[in-house]
Amino acid sequence: MPVEMTRSRFEELVADALDLIPEELAAAMRNVVVLVEDRHPDEPDLLGLYEGIALTERDSHYGGVLPDRIFVYREPLLAMCEDEEELVDEIAITVVHEVAHHFGIDDERLHELGWG
Repeated sequence: MPVEMTRSRFEELVADALDLIPEELAAAMRNVVVLVEDRHPDEPDLLGLYEGIALTERDSHYGGVLPDRIFVYREPLLAMCEDEEELVDEIAITVVHEVAHHFGIDDERLHELGWG
């Protein structure tokens, strides 16, 4: 049975997951915004997505660009979890996964680290 939850409560859980990021890493997150959306329009089962230029790819010409975006997709996360405790864990994993992309860590390395 999927978890039922208000959007505002879900957004609180995403904010809580962001608070788990160590302060020195959070301080290094530049020009990035985290958004909650219901679903990805083309990939409805996607849990999260990073769109932007990773910190490892930015050079002296980086500037004047729109913020990078991290999307957390509410409906597939709610659908895959059986209770709020599981949802909290899955949101945290999704947030860490997408933030890692912002820092230039690819999926292969995330899997090696246990965050795949």
